[in-house]
Amino acid sequence: MLWHVNKKPEILFSDGFLLAVNKPAGMLSIPDRYDPDAPVILSLLEKAYGKLYVVHRIDKDTSGVLLFARDQETHKALNALFHSRAIEKSYLALVRGRTEEDEWACDLPLLADADKLHRSIVDKRRGKECFSRFETVERYEEYSLVRVKPETGRTHQVRVHCAASGYPIVADPLYGDGKSLFLSKIKRGWRGDSFEERPLLARTGLHAETLKLTHPDNGSELALTAPLPKDMKAAIAQLKKLTSL
Repeated sequence: MLWHVNKKPEILFSDGFLLAVNKPAGMLSIPDRYDPDAPVILSLLEKAYGKLYVVHRIDKDTSGVLLFARDQETHKALNALFHSRAIEKSYLALVRGRTEEDEWACDLPLLADADKLHRSIVDKRRGKECFSRFETVERYEEYSLVRVKPETGRTHQVRVHCAASGYPIVADPLYGDGKSLFLSKIKRGWRGDSFEERPLLARTGLHAETLKLTHPDNGSELALTAPLPKDMKAAIAQLKKLTSL
């Protein structure tokens, strides 16, 4: 299963007030009653850094920037920044389908934990305000790489809005088909052993790329960026290669 993760999180920024890491896919941000056996990055980091305060989360199978406060006053300040939408977030998503537009937006309201699978659903009557901006980064034959900038912070917002736009994220088990990306499925004339083939991408193809914020203590501008993990880089490289043939 994907949650057997041995990789340690990369530290992106650390001082007396903030700790930012590049969370590997397969780790929970905080303990989760739905997946009690999965490793939790909060618990791992607190062993090395002491008490940390959670200000936002990213899904277990999403990699990328995750920010923590190191004291209660900073926690309060960061919560205020998130609540006022003063923190800019961007994600990279590998999606199924070749995007038609270079830029677009989605404002469909979302209702969280709305079915037995604990999915967020579009609900124009009961859903909460939700807004995401999209831009196409690259197009491949039947896939695209898009950058998503959510201006609100609803549960599964990026995943739902991608799917609602007609471009579900690769291997997303809740809002897409959940199928891993295999070279044999995208390369014409592929000749290999299907029993031994490993997927290029076996988890939701979503990466929390950047957080931009004002440091709550000294007022400096921070741009915290996490490099793409190997699985998404490998998948993108193959798609790009095959598109250029």
